[in-house]
Amino acid sequence: MNKLKRLWNDRGNQYQYAKWLMQYAKPYLGRISLTMLLDLLVTVSTLVMVQISKEIIDNATIHNGFVSLIVIYIAIMLGVQMLDVISALLSTMLNERFSFGIRKQIYEKIINSHWMDVKKYHTGDLMTRLTSDAGNIADGIVGTIPSIIQLAIELILVFFTLFSYSRLLAVFALMVAPVAALSSWWLGRKLKRLQIKVQESEASYRSFLQESLANLLIVKAFANEKYATDRLVELRENRFYWVFKKTKMGLVSSTVMSLSFQLGYIAAFTYGVLQISRQVITYGTMSVFLTLVNRVQSPVMGLAQQIPRVVSILASAGRIMELQNLPLEEKLPEQMEAEEVGVKVEHLTFGYANDTVLEDVSFQIQPGEFVAIIGESGIGKTTLVRIIMSFMSNIQGKVTFYNNTGEEERANAESRTFIAYVPQGNTLFSGTIRENIRMGKLDATDEEMWEALRLSSGYEFVKELPQGLDTVIGERGHGLSEGQAQRIAIARAFIRKAPFLVLDEATSALDEGTELSVLKGLQQLQPRPTCLIITHRQSILKYCDREIKIEQKKTVENRIAEEV
Repeated sequence: MNKLKRLWNDRGNQYQYAKWLMQYAKPYLGRISLTMLLDLLVTVSTLVMVQISKEIIDNATIHNGFVSLIVIYIAIMLGVQMLDVISALLSTMLNERFSFGIRKQIYEKIINSHWMDVKKYHTGDLMTRLTSDAGNIADGIVGTIPSIIQLAIELILVFFTLFSYSRLLAVFALMVAPVAALSSWWLGRKLKRLQIKVQESEASYRSFLQESLANLLIVKAFANEKYATDRLVELRENRFYWVFKKTKMGLVSSTVMSLSFQLGYIAAFTYGVLQISRQVITYGTMSVFLTLVNRVQSPVMGLAQQIPRVVSILASAGRIMELQNLPLEEKLPEQMEAEEVGVKVEHLTFGYANDTVLEDVSFQIQPGEFVAIIGESGIGKTTLVRIIMSFMSNIQGKVTFYNNTGEEERANAESRTFIAYVPQGNTLFSGTIRENIRMGKLDATDEEMWEALRLSSGYEFVKELPQGLDTVIGERGHGLSEGQAQRIAIARAFIRKAPFLVLDEATSALDEGTELSVLKGLQQLQPRPTCLIITHRQSILKYCDREIKIEQKKTVENRIAEEV
């Protein structure tokens, strides 16, 4: 009973996957149809060539002229080659466009979904889905499915052509079809599970590669080079195991079908020889028999061989659909004038799984206030900031932004348009310094960038670089010191001139003098932003109006002036 239920559910899933694929393919149906038409013209042309070859052989046997037929044969052959080239070019370009279209839509889905939902997936797994799975789907829609349709049409045309010569031979040539169908059905069920295992093993393999390279310094610091290499080999062996199992199963099935077709060809050959010995058919007809028997069996075998590809496509579609089903972030229409913005947190409770981090937290930050968030490491400071910035969605309580005129806006993804953020650690992209700063304001001028660098204490060192703003840096700011990278990140936030500024340990890599310079630059920002600062440094507190301390999942507020 359970097995029947699983089969029924699996059937329903396959239908949903196929429906989703067809929706994706709609914009490309015209170009896919064109490639199918070209392939069909090739099929018809090759059948005409079979007929011409028969006439050439028969005319040669009775010493009639056949030169003109050879010329026509060569002309059609050249035409077929040209059609093949055009079809291949169209298919390749269509495949590239289609695969990019999938990747673009999934990428947009990922970056517009809830951050916490996306973080459930490893970066390596996401990359596998965006590359390998998307490639499988594109290849299937552009190549496999049109091939199935083309092979089916070819089978019908060739069968009836052979049927016109010999009904018995035509029917006999199709006798291998049930064998192929049963083999394909059995293979398809087995291959689906194996294909998922192959993709999962590739995701693990890529994930380890990505993590070990991103944390290369840690690998080397603990002298774990050999361990990392051995682990990579272990993951590669696991992937090899599943690829081998999948390939072996496919080869066994293909071998069974191939032997069936060979037996069919031998039977057709024997039948033709007997017919010639009885002078029932000509040598030309015999050549047509053998060619058409091959041409009947070839589409049948081709259709059977496409089953594993269809299984692979559906498995990849399921993995992509999983990302497509991620809920999008809520973006509300603008509800207030984003100038001099404050925030109210009311009865906020949040936790990871069964672990509550913040419990019934309430506080208010006035527009223009500088407020420090302090507390022990891991107490929930960064979590609180992420909730305010709407990176977390599954919260109890309420977070509201407001301005001096009394307008309010519930915190949502759209609220980030008036927030500037400097996160922990090195968050620079590979590229130029100019490109990194401009992420804070895409239309920023050079003058604005230099001003932001001046306020973040990055002006002097960038000015001294040979290429200035156009200096190219590597991944995670390679080529810069940690302090320099941090100042670039601060400049990226300052240039936004946002009314609400969040600094999460933004000066942790700076020396005391540089930190003092950055804080003075922060105070020079006009108009003065509301500033939320997460810090462990006591030196920063004197620049703040208040401090909010997180302890035992609650918040305790103190005015800095009262302590000083």
